[in-house]
Order: sequence, then C-alpha cells, then structure tokens
Amino acid sequence: MNSMTCQEFVELVTDYLEGALDRETEGRFALHATSCPGCEIYLDQFRETIRRVGRIEPETVDPVVLARLLGAFRDWKQA
Repeated sequence: MNSMTCQEFVELVTDYLEGALDRETEGRFALHATSCPGCEIYLDQFRETIRRVGRIEPETVDPVVLARLLGAFRDWKQA
C-alpha cells in the first residue's frame, strides 16, 4: 500500500466523508489520518464544520451565488 501525502489527503477529505473512495484509497486515507497529527486535526475540523453548518442542498443556493462559488473554486483548482 502506497503512503499518502498531506496534499492528497486534503484533496480527498470530501470524497472520504461521502464514502466515495475505493477500498484501497480509503485504507490509505485512514492510515494517513492516524499517523499525521496535522491531517487528523484537519479531518476533525472538517467534520465539525459539517456538523455545525449542516448540509446545503444545491437547489437552495441562489444561482448567482452558486455560479460565483463554482467559479472561485474552478479558478483556485487551476492555479
């Protein structure tokens, strides 16, 4: 099993929490979370954010706001 970098961990947090990772990647993710204190804290913070904010359904977001958010993340990912 290949080790996981912190950057890869951060990129996969959402997929992990949604149960969308394949078995091998999920295992690598869990192993990294238990062996990297910084990423363990990041995962805990992500879970706490979800717990406090809840889930926002895409259809409830104003279309203008949704377009701006998607554009911001698209531009950030490309940078």
